[in-house]
Amino acid sequence: MELKGRKTLVLGAGKSGIAAARFLAERGAVVALHDKKEVEQWPEVARHLKAELNVGLIGGQLPSWLLDQIDLVVISPGVPTNTIPARYVDRKDGEVIGEVELAFRFMKGRIVGITGSNGKTTTTTLVGELLRDSGIKTQVGGNIGTPLLSLADSSDADTWTVVELSSFQLETIKDFRSEVAMCLNVTPNHLDRYESFLDYALAKHRIFMNQLADDVAVLNSDDPITSEWASGLNAHVVMFSTKHELEEGLFLRGRDLVCRSGGIEKVLTTRDEIFLRGIHNVENVLAALAAGLACGASPESMRATVAEFKGVEHRIEFVGEIEGVQFYNDSKATSVDATTKALEALSEINGKTVLILGGRGKNAPYAPLIPLIERSVRSIVVIGEDAENIESQLSGHVPIARASSLEDAVEKCFEAAETGDAVLLAPACASFDMFDSFEERGREFKRFVAELNDRKTKA
Repeated sequence: MELKGRKTLVLGAGKSGIAAARFLAERGAVVALHDKKEVEQWPEVARHLKAELNVGLIGGQLPSWLLDQIDLVVISPGVPTNTIPARYVDRKDGEVIGEVELAFRFMKGRIVGITGSNGKTTTTTLVGELLRDSGIKTQVGGNIGTPLLSLADSSDADTWTVVELSSFQLETIKDFRSEVAMCLNVTPNHLDRYESFLDYALAKHRIFMNQLADDVAVLNSDDPITSEWASGLNAHVVMFSTKHELEEGLFLRGRDLVCRSGGIEKVLTTRDEIFLRGIHNVENVLAALAAGLACGASPESMRATVAEFKGVEHRIEFVGEIEGVQFYNDSKATSVDATTKALEALSEINGKTVLILGGRGKNAPYAPLIPLIERSVRSIVVIGEDAENIESQLSGHVPIARASSLEDAVEKCFEAAETGDAVLLAPACASFDMFDSFEERGREFKRFVAELNDRKTKA
């Protein structure tokens, strides 16, 4: 892909957009970086691109005359693909792609692509560790936090790049291909951006669209959406299941995680060797093992890695215990389905759960939580923009209190909890009403728990 002299507009001044603007400018493209926020509000690293690489910085309204000069738009995941600049340039025969597609055109080696409504980051991280520990040259990036473009130069013919991919990123791929691609599950999410659940599912399905017959597609046999995709894919399909044995694939039998292939079975690990809580994490481990086998990792090495894997930050992360009450941070639970999985995972504790819900809603109903709430939740504390909506949908099932802040929510949860209970931050909402990211929300939760612990210890 020739970039020198190409007039390019990058939409979005977040991590992805900054990486794209830098990459393009370093290769001789004429680059303008745009964000709806005024330039003064941009991250410092974005503002420095002007002096460093002569990148044009445009905040707020985009001047219409500029679009006539542009023949390439690189769109960040957080920017809708139907935005006016993208549509205009596309109509006048310019090219509109995302940062992931741009990166792919410069990547060397092979790719493991991982998507799904829930479990992407845990599975991506685990796959990376499985491959590295098996002696395979590996790098990890994408939606997990490291822009894929920043890994292009470090890739070579022997590299496996493990990529977490959101539906937003998959919307803008054209030629992007994963030699090993997986979709962990598809449940209602981002319905504030998509017109329907079907549109969201179709975005996820795009991860498989460029695969060839020699490639591998990993699918969840227990998920009603992904299980229907197997017959229509070009790649060799490997299924996984925690609910039933498979004639071919990876499955849970009793406490054993089994791989069955060509009539031969092998126990890869056991539930007792998995540190992570919850059946959903058994699904993640099965999917990761399937990817590891497809990439050539040794079963013995993978078993040892799984036993050592402690998970990732903000995913049912144990924070601490205060006076017999355990605190868990699942700030990444930004959908109702993710919150459901977190509650199911904590159903193993002796007591009940005091649950923090709320933030910026995604137009998905909260009613699916009711059976679990009635069975395992002692009380709920709601925060943020969608607090009133959550309260109206869930009232009458358990006590619900409203908190003025996350710090206030931690206090109210501790007051409501009994010895043996767990306090769980699993908001089922985005964080952007109160925080810059789910990571910031999770870190703040942990800080408030630590401060509460200090006060109780000194009392």
